[in-house]
Amino acid sequence: MTTGLIPGGQPPERPTGTRMPHQRGEPVGHGALHVDNRPRSSVITARAAASFEPVGRSVATARSFVRDTLQGWGFADIVDDAVVLTSELVTNAVVHAGTSADVLCLRTDEGVRVEVADHYPEREIPLQGSPVNMGSPDREGGRGLQLCAALAGRWGVEYTPTHKQVWFQLDLPERAVGTRAAGPSLPADLLPLADGRVRVAVVQIDRAGSISSWNEDAEELFGYPAEQVIGKPLTDLAAWPHTPGTSTGIAEALQLSRWEGSYGIRGANGRVNPVYASHLRVRDTGGEPSTVCLLVRDHERAVLQTPLRGPASDSVTNAEGQSTDPFEVFIGSPAPDDLDGLLQRTVERARDMLDADSAFLLLATDDETELEVRASTGLPSARQRFARVPVEAGPGRYGSARMPAVHDDLAAVPGAVPLLSGTGMRSVVTVPLKVEGRLTGSLGVAAESPGRYSNEEALRLQFAADRIALAVESARLGELERLRRGSLSFLVEASDLLAGTLDRDQTLALMAQMTVPTLATWCAVYTIADQASEPYLSYVLHEDEELIDGIKSLLSKVPPPDPVPTPGARVWSAPGEVAHQAALRSSMRSLGLSGGPTRQVASGIGPTLATASAVGGETVVLPLVARNRVIGMLTLGKPTDEHFRQEILELAEDLSRRAALALDNARLYSERTAISQSLQRSLLPPELPEIDGVEVEVIYRAAGEGNEVGGDFYDLFPISDGAYGFAIGDVCGTGPNAAAVTGLARHALRLLAREGLSGPAVLERLNSAILDEGARSRFLTLLYGELRPQEDGSAELKVVCAGHPLPLRLRQDGTVEPAAEPQPLLGVMEDLDLYEETVTLDPGDVLLCVTDGVTERREGTRMLGDDGLTDVLTTCTGLTAGAVAARIMRAVERFASDAPSDDMAILAMRVPGLQKD
Repeated sequence: MTTGLIPGGQPPERPTGTRMPHQRGEPVGHGALHVDNRPRSSVITARAAASFEPVGRSVATARSFVRDTLQGWGFADIVDDAVVLTSELVTNAVVHAGTSADVLCLRTDEGVRVEVADHYPEREIPLQGSPVNMGSPDREGGRGLQLCAALAGRWGVEYTPTHKQVWFQLDLPERAVGTRAAGPSLPADLLPLADGRVRVAVVQIDRAGSISSWNEDAEELFGYPAEQVIGKPLTDLAAWPHTPGTSTGIAEALQLSRWEGSYGIRGANGRVNPVYASHLRVRDTGGEPSTVCLLVRDHERAVLQTPLRGPASDSVTNAEGQSTDPFEVFIGSPAPDDLDGLLQRTVERARDMLDADSAFLLLATDDETELEVRASTGLPSARQRFARVPVEAGPGRYGSARMPAVHDDLAAVPGAVPLLSGTGMRSVVTVPLKVEGRLTGSLGVAAESPGRYSNEEALRLQFAADRIALAVESARLGELERLRRGSLSFLVEASDLLAGTLDRDQTLALMAQMTVPTLATWCAVYTIADQASEPYLSYVLHEDEELIDGIKSLLSKVPPPDPVPTPGARVWSAPGEVAHQAALRSSMRSLGLSGGPTRQVASGIGPTLATASAVGGETVVLPLVARNRVIGMLTLGKPTDEHFRQEILELAEDLSRRAALALDNARLYSERTAISQSLQRSLLPPELPEIDGVEVEVIYRAAGEGNEVGGDFYDLFPISDGAYGFAIGDVCGTGPNAAAVTGLARHALRLLAREGLSGPAVLERLNSAILDEGARSRFLTLLYGELRPQEDGSAELKVVCAGHPLPLRLRQDGTVEPAAEPQPLLGVMEDLDLYEETVTLDPGDVLLCVTDGVTERREGTRMLGDDGLTDVLTTCTGLTAGAVAARIMRAVERFASDAPSDDMAILAMRVPGLQKD
């Protein structure tokens, strides 16, 4: 780094807590430089920083930033000079250099130091000791340095290859020693009005709140002699105003170490006398506390009113004589649009206002029972954010967030402010945020040294809190409304996704994917099969896929959470504790503290520590309750030191209710599907028997999603003495009702055929059984036959075709002909006159049997029909039975683009040709 020094200047002594300046100047007067070699050192007590875009409007924004910062620090005397210098330096950066400008304000014991830096990349760095050319007052360039030389007590320029920084320091004007506050001389008609003699009532209140001392001026003002009021509670005389937004009563005010304000005292004549009071809490030599109250007539309040406390008006006057909103004075203008930005700006300004080391702001829940950390500075925000503390933490005023509180030393009362435990903070002051009497939050500042704050600082902080409470509540309600709208959209989308599937595994995956990363960093779903079963870890998801296996392994070592049906999220600490213990063991092994070879275990420390970090934060469990039964648990987790927001937990609870119902529906559907498939499979014939000398192939398609059995059916079974029965039929209709009749028909055929009955007798008895079903009966078309392979290689068939599509015979020469004649269908008439026909299949012949779902395949007005089926079959000469069935099915599927709407069955039997030796 190269440094350029102003001629005749000397580097100042490095201030404590700041960077070493590399160029310094002194005030310039009459063209001469005066060098001040006295050592200077100061301590930085507050800082504020901001960056501004390289656009013209940034100059005005920078002026407002510096003005608001210095007014917030109480440095109104030097605001004008600081704003002028900042305006020139920021103009040089954003207009002339064309880069963004960084502005840093530092408060010290002596005054204010402001640093302005640009990022011009190609500036030539001056040589060591080279004079600085500040330019001419008539030229635009260099004017900022001339103003620094003219207005600042000290200033300098610091160069690096990437930026140039100009700094200046403005010293506070010296005030007369011993003067705490003073006002200007005023004409007599502007002085406060008082009676001929100003009377100050001195009233002392003992520990119990009773009057123990009453002076003569009190008798004169209120009409009571001392003996009449001594021993009575002051509350019997005080007319305390019920001011909206405050809940402090006379009893609470008497317990404060210092209080100042207005109320009324009922006089002996029954009238209320408005008074202005100043209370001071003292204790006697024996340690007994009491409160001394000084009271004057309200219009004579100037006698007691503390000048340092500004009036709680709705506007103040800035250095330029313009009326300014106190909210803008504290927060700055423009105020942040978003809630988080507003809260963060608030804690930073509160910290700077009271010269604190840290500050925090908590917002109350809707029921005002808890406070949630929403912003902090100077504290480990990752650990504190969204942490919760109760509003009423203990008995007494200091245990309630509804009242201001000042703690001189937290080391003397450990746990008084749980939020600050382990942070090193010793003294703290907290004040409530209230809107229309309702607690909306709490603002606090803290310092590392004890005894930093008194009631005077509490009054200043309360004044600021009163000014920002409404804006914070308005921003919070706006954020809550946006969150609720987003939540509704999220829940609608989640409901649509969950309703779109009945698959259990897919439902589990959707549950996890909807929560990660929208609601949580990781998620685990436990399911419970029945009331006697233990929870089972069914699904784990993390936003980093590489950590999923580690979380699964860790959760498998942790007993699952108890399946409590109570709604709402409950904290589950077991995963975090196990994760921390596992990480500790891994770290000790990696350091060789537990013995054994270190190299072998060191490779596993990375995943273990990563898993501990992922699971080591807050973990909550939400029950999955459906139909008054706990069917599982939804577990959500955050990484180390993070907490869940209440709004997120409420949204997760809504999601868990929908997910539980979807998961239970998927379970019921799976159970019903399993039952249906089991029953349907029982209606299908077992594996087809192998027949010597005959090839057999069956293709079956049931219409409807999830159906394995419909109205069409087939069967092939052995009868006796080398004979086999075969059947293919079609029950009127589809679905479960038709499938029930197919089961009846198939089992009846097997039973009757094995009794030795002929084909017509079998079908006649089956017809009677169908008619016996009454209203549940359905008519049935059926092709039934008996097959007997012959020694000469042929096969003899006896066939009865009861209303069914006729079987087709394919000869070796490619001709196709019907192999039976049509007869009446079953389930319609009681008396049937059926007969059987004999067909001989020669070697190479094929018998094709189909249901009407094949022949009635449609595409618009076209239908495949018997002729179309015959045309396809003529192309199957020389094919095996399996190839013939496959070609028929392929032709049927290609005939139309739509999915089949009717059940289909194809039965192909072929007698292979004789093999020559």
